[in-house]
Amino acid sequence: MELLMSTLLLRVCLLLLSGITEGQTGPWRSCTDLLPLDFLSRMLPGGRESLRGVRMVQDEGARGLQLDGPHQDLSFPASQLFINCDLFPVEFSVVVTLKISRLAPQKNEYIFTLVQEASDRILLGLRFSQDRLHFLFMGPAGRDRLTFKAIQLVDNHWHTLVLAVTGGYATLTMDCNVLLELKHERPFPAALSTQGSRFYIGSRRRWKGKFTGLIRQLVLLSGSDATSRICPSTNPKLAVLSVPKALQQLPIHPFKNEALMYPYEADLRVTLGKRPLCTPTGRGQLWFDSLRRGLFLCDSVAWVPLLEEKERLDYVEDYQDLYTNSETFDIEVFQIPSVGLFAATANRESRPGSGIYKWIDGRFVPYQNISTNEALAWKYFTVDSNWSERKLKFLRYQTLETHSARDWEAFYIQGEAFLAVANHRQGDNNHNINSVIYKWNPSTKAFQVNQTIQTSGAYDWEFFSVGPYHFLVVANTFNGASTYIHSIIYIWLGGMFQPFQAIRTFGATDWEMFQIENRIFLAVANGQKLYETGPSLYAINSTIYELDMTTKTFLKFQDIATYSAVDWEFFTLGDEKFLVVANSYDGMSHSLNSVMYRWQGYEGFVPIHWLPTTGCRDWEYFTSSEGSYLIYSSATQPLSKVFRLKMY
Repeated sequence: MELLMSTLLLRVCLLLLSGITEGQTGPWRSCTDLLPLDFLSRMLPGGRESLRGVRMVQDEGARGLQLDGPHQDLSFPASQLFINCDLFPVEFSVVVTLKISRLAPQKNEYIFTLVQEASDRILLGLRFSQDRLHFLFMGPAGRDRLTFKAIQLVDNHWHTLVLAVTGGYATLTMDCNVLLELKHERPFPAALSTQGSRFYIGSRRRWKGKFTGLIRQLVLLSGSDATSRICPSTNPKLAVLSVPKALQQLPIHPFKNEALMYPYEADLRVTLGKRPLCTPTGRGQLWFDSLRRGLFLCDSVAWVPLLEEKERLDYVEDYQDLYTNSETFDIEVFQIPSVGLFAATANRESRPGSGIYKWIDGRFVPYQNISTNEALAWKYFTVDSNWSERKLKFLRYQTLETHSARDWEAFYIQGEAFLAVANHRQGDNNHNINSVIYKWNPSTKAFQVNQTIQTSGAYDWEFFSVGPYHFLVVANTFNGASTYIHSIIYIWLGGMFQPFQAIRTFGATDWEMFQIENRIFLAVANGQKLYETGPSLYAINSTIYELDMTTKTFLKFQDIATYSAVDWEFFTLGDEKFLVVANSYDGMSHSLNSVMYRWQGYEGFVPIHWLPTTGCRDWEYFTSSEGSYLIYSSATQPLSKVFRLKMY
C-alpha cells in the first residue's frame, strides 16, 4: 500500500509540473505509465486462447517462450504504451531474461524492435551477436548504435540483463553484476516519436534475424534504472521485475485436466522400471509411467500426476514383519534425496538402542542403531543436516533438556525453523509443566529457547497453516487428577504463539490436521476417560473437528468410537481420502483391531477395514516405487508390521 501511495503521489506531482510541448505551455504528463511495462504479457492473450507462433518450454527449472517467426500476433502498437503522447522516454531501462543455446558466427538475432509501420524503419531495438549486445536507436542524424562487447550470452544458460539509458550514458547489468558503462557522443534523442509504430517481439518484422532462444521476461521501465528493483537476488540469473503469470509457475494442477493454454515442451522420460528421481534441476520434466498409464510432472520434490488412470483401494495385505530392537513407541518414515527411504523406530531398551531401517528391494532392512534411553518419539527434519554425507549415517548434533518428552514437532514460519517438544511430566507426579518451543539460530547453528507454554501431561504437538495464519495445537493428557481437560490451539501472533481456542478432550494423545478440498479438519485421539474418582474408561469417542469460517473456530464434525486411541494417520489414495486409528487397549487386552475409515462426503468417515494389531502405538503411511503401504509400531512387543495397500 505504501508503494502504491508513493507511486500515486509521484504521478500526481508530475501532473502538477508545468512544461512546454510542441511550442505550447501546459501541464506536463509522462507519455507512458511509470510502472513496469511487461511486453510479453501484452503479447499473450487472456482467457484460454492459444497464440500462434508461441511455444512454452521448460528448461533448467524455469519456463520461457519459444517464438516462431515475425507473426503479427507477436507484436502490438506503440500507442498501447504511450498513452499521453507519442514520445519515447529519454530515461528508461529494459529488463530481459533469456536463454540462448546456439548462434552461428557473424549472425545477429533481435530481442525486440520498435518499427515504423509505413517505412519499415527500425526506430529502436535490442539485438545480440556471438559476444556482443547492440542497442539500436534512430537519432537526429540517422540510425545510431551502442555496443557492449565481451558479453557471453550464448552458453545455454538463463541470464537476466538490465540495460539502463540516461542521456548520453548507458549501463548494462548481467545477472546482477554491472558489466559495462558506456558514454555516447550523441545522447539518446529527447524527442523520438513513436507515432505509427509497433513493437515486435523476437524479430525486426522479418524472418532474417529472428530470435531462436527462450525468452522469459521483457520489461520497459520508464524514468529509472530497474537494477535496484531486482538486485540483489537469491537467483540473479532469473531475477524478476515482471514475469507473465503463465510463466511464473508450472501447471502442476491444470484446471480439470484441460489442455495447457500454450503448446508446451519438456524432457520426457518413459520407464518400465523404478520411478526416476525428481530433483530441483529436473523441475518441469515430464515422466510417462507405462505401467500405471500416467503422465507425471516433476515439481522439484515429487512427481505430480497430470493425467493418470485413477486407482482405488481394493484390500489390505500383511506384507512384512519388522523385528525391532525392543518395544516401539513411535515410528518415523522419511526420505533422504538421492539416498533412499528410511524408517526410524523409538525403542524402549537402551541396548542396542533405537533402530533405523532402510527400504531395499521392497523391504525394510536394518541400517543403523542409535543409542537411546526409553525413546518415545522420532522427528525427521532438515536445517543444517546432522547427516554424515561421508559415512551416510546420522551423527549426534545437539542435546536439549526434556522432561519425559512424548513428541517433537518441526515447522517453519516465514523461513525460520522451529522445534516444539511436548514435555509430559517432571518427576513422577508433576504433569503441569512447561513445554518448550525452540528456534534455530543460524549464527550459532543451534536451537535456542524461543517460548515456553504451560501444558498438562503434553503428549503431542501438531503444527498447521490456514492461509497466512499459523497454528500449533497441543494434546494435553492429564493434569494430575483428571484426563477431562482442555487441549489448546495456539495461533502465531507478534512473534509468539498465543491461545486461540480451548477444546475439552479425554486424555488426548494425538492431533491430526488434514484438508479435504477447501475444508480444514482436526482429529483428536482420546486415550482414556479418568476423573478424580472412579475407574478409567478406554472405550470412548475420539472426535473430528472442522474449522467453521463464519465463527472462526473448530466445531465438532464427527465422533468415532475408539479404544484408548493413541494416533490418527490421514492419507490419500487416488481421489479417495482415508483415516486410520491406532487402537491400543480396551481395558482387558492390547490385541484388538485398529480401523481404517474412508471419506464418504456427507456421511463423514465410515469404517472399511479392521486391521488386527497388538499394542498399536503409531501409524505411518508411505509410498515407494513398488506401491503404497502402512506401517504400525507395537508398544508391547518387538515386532512392527508393514501392510501393503492393494489397488485396482
